[in-house]
Amino acid sequence: MARPKLQLAAALVGSGLAGVLVALQSRVTGGLSQEIGNGFVAAAIAFGGGLLVMCLVLLVSRRGRRGLSLVRSEVAAGRLPVWALFGGVGGALFVLNQGLIAPITGVALFTVGIVAGQVSGGLILDRLGLGPSGRIYASPTRLIGAGLAIVAVGVTVAASFDGGLVLLVLVPVFVGVGVSAQSMVNGLVRAAAESAVTATFMNFLVGAVLLVAAAVISVLANGWPTEWPTQFWLYGGGVIGVIFIAVASVLVRRAGVLLLSMSNVAGQLVAAVAFEIGFPLAGGLTPALVAGTAIALVAVITAAFPSKPMKRD
Repeated sequence: MARPKLQLAAALVGSGLAGVLVALQSRVTGGLSQEIGNGFVAAAIAFGGGLLVMCLVLLVSRRGRRGLSLVRSEVAAGRLPVWALFGGVGGALFVLNQGLIAPITGVALFTVGIVAGQVSGGLILDRLGLGPSGRIYASPTRLIGAGLAIVAVGVTVAASFDGGLVLLVLVPVFVGVGVSAQSMVNGLVRAAAESAVTATFMNFLVGAVLLVAAAVISVLANGWPTEWPTQFWLYGGGVIGVIFIAVASVLVRRAGVLLLSMSNVAGQLVAAVAFEIGFPLAGGLTPALVAGTAIALVAVITAAFPSKPMKRD
């Protein structure tokens, strides 16, 4: 009994540290978008960089290449649904909004919106049993945590009566649902491929194709960016994403979609506040933002607190 609990605790800690990387990726991709003035191109660079890294990893990973064959066989046999191959759509939307929305709202407010979407999406996906862990029934604490995450979004925007800001925050809420789904389907692909490398490669392949297509349309409409930053770290969003997605695809089986999302966003929230203090993208911290972030963190802790599941159907 003690060993499974330790394994779960280790999975949650690892996911929390991965969440720090997610906030860092938002800061990096948002910063690149501000510098070049094109969020579509910034997102394509981030995801394209991740795909390049994964191509190199796949070349040296025999297990990863074998995983591609296993995935093909599992899909052909009907054991792996075709939709499971499109986890990269959620990642692509997330990175795209890092470049489009985060520079306007700031990393912390953007992250609070993502949090609300992640915990709500995780709750629904676990209940439907779509993840690799099967059906996970909601406990009262998980329901309370998901409710608090929604409250956190309301608190962060309550101080502003700008309808445009409210709509901007709603976008990362919906994207957060996609992030939860991304972890779920990547876990399914990893299980079928028996390789986190394969799952991560598939994620970046799909996402990169979508984002490069969007970037091409944007460049044709608005022209190629004329200003390019010299800070090398602004081009590292893809490498950060590789680490996060690989960790998530490994840990989702152990923790479940909701708990993985909860621990992950705890790391995101702490790091996002730190970035707003030291390296803000927008207006920095406000009292409402601090309060909303604190409520979101309480939501994470509450949902992760053990309690008996509600009565099954």
